Amino acid sequence: MRPHHALTRVLTALFALFVLAACATGPRVSTDADPRTDFSRFQTYAFYDPIAMEQSGYTSYLTEQIRGSVRREMDRRGYVFDDTDPDLRVNFQGVIREKTNVYSIPRSDVHYFYSYRARSYVGVPVWYDDTEVNQYTEGTLTIDLVDADRNHLVWTGSAIGRVVQRSPAERAAEADRAVTAIFEAFPFQAGTAPPVR
Repeated sequence: MRPHHALTRVLTALFALFVLAACATGPRVSTDADPRTDFSRFQTYAFYDPIAMEQSGYTSYLTEQIRGSVRREMDRRGYVFDDTDPDLRVNFQGVIREKTNVYSIPRSDVHYFYSYRARSYVGVPVWYDDTEVNQYTEGTLTIDLVDADRNHLVWTGSAIGRVVQRSPAERAAEADRAVTAIFEAFPFQAGTAPPVR
């Protein structure tokens, strides 16, 4: 086997491992909170009506799945659902975008030519970049918690990940995992001031 073929195979294997490791970590999560907010005041919650994902005027299996997952996570933290006079209102939105990834992989090769002086074939190493273009769909799920009295955003969390063609049940499971990942970064419990980790 030529040395450049071995190097190509090693680089390809390392790249595949990197991609698999990135996929195994789940969605990227980012959060932001209003630092002036006293979270100990909040003990109850309800949803906006309509939710941002339901602006078309109807619900879907996916919005119902996300709504149920959010209720589970809020209840788990001691918040009580109160549709009449909530402390917090919850809103969520999903956005899908087409993305393009362009990256270069360094490659090497050996070109051979016949040298009349040496009266033999001589190998000359050549280095170049192999450019790859990858188009994919990226989805973002954002959950907002709003102080109901002031109608003021106090906390937001987003999960960003690749969207692939899956069955409805698999999409619902992925939405549930995204909600769980977002709330793992939510540091509060109902009626408590300091963050709970």
